[in-house]
Amino acid sequence: MTTGLPLVTVFGSLHYDIMVEAPDRPRKGETVTGHAWHPKCGGKGGNQAVSAARAGVSSAMIGAVGDDDFGRALLDNLGRSGVDSRFVRVEPGAGSGMSVAIFDASGDYGAVIVSGSNLTLGDEDVAAASDMIAQTSVLLLQNEVPDAANIAAARAVKRRGGRVVLNAAPARKLSGELIALVDIVIVNAIEAEFLAGVTVVDTLDGAAEAARALIDIYPAAIVTAGGEGVAYCDRNGQAFALPAIPVKVVSTHGAGDEFVGAFAAGLARGDRVEAAIAAANTAAALLVAMPELER
Repeated sequence: MTTGLPLVTVFGSLHYDIMVEAPDRPRKGETVTGHAWHPKCGGKGGNQAVSAARAGVSSAMIGAVGDDDFGRALLDNLGRSGVDSRFVRVEPGAGSGMSVAIFDASGDYGAVIVSGSNLTLGDEDVAAASDMIAQTSVLLLQNEVPDAANIAAARAVKRRGGRVVLNAAPARKLSGELIALVDIVIVNAIEAEFLAGVTVVDTLDGAAEAARALIDIYPAAIVTAGGEGVAYCDRNGQAFALPAIPVKVVSTHGAGDEFVGAFAAGLARGDRVEAAIAAANTAAALLVAMPELER
């Protein structure tokens, strides 16, 4: 773990991922012959904690794994990556979260997740990590754990003066209680369409429109639009968009999590929002071009 403050704490999911390479993703009822596979430690929470550590701030994880080989691998990966995992609970009798991701020839992918032990997170995990929460500058949340658990973590951090960043992924209906605790929401194009009620977000202008719509709900919003770029808007009147950095795409898997973790690191260091987003944009572009960074 990187020593000292500021501290980014990630409350969220850990998944052991099976990555499959194939010429295309299967349609319903279709079997596609792939040509390679490899395992990877992930989950949105785990990925974002590793990204924040890679960006040079103290990074800690609150989560849950099963008492199985997948769980042991996930804990080992956090340790190797410099993430404080003292408050990742091992849940006896529950399988660790896992996913299968299928990549096509263009580097794009589709995935299925099985949440497993991630669904056991709750108030007790927040209470156990109270000393760490007291030092947290930025709390990162995602939608791969129960809404009530996210609310408990957000309340605890807000009471101590920290900021709450929600990566609202995967897209789902959120309670007003959680929304009221969020300082900044981060979504991709598909999630923006769901949450903002806009039709299609496939351009930088579309991302900016979605960000403007989202500040009717959240104090500030970041909308990433893949190869188009990223847009920001807040209720203080600040709004801007940054184009994506041109790179040769090898794999898009994990790019969103890399962006979120790097952004939170910048925010925790006290960077201005535009500088934190620019750094996160660069980090995501590097990962897309060199996916071996995330392994």
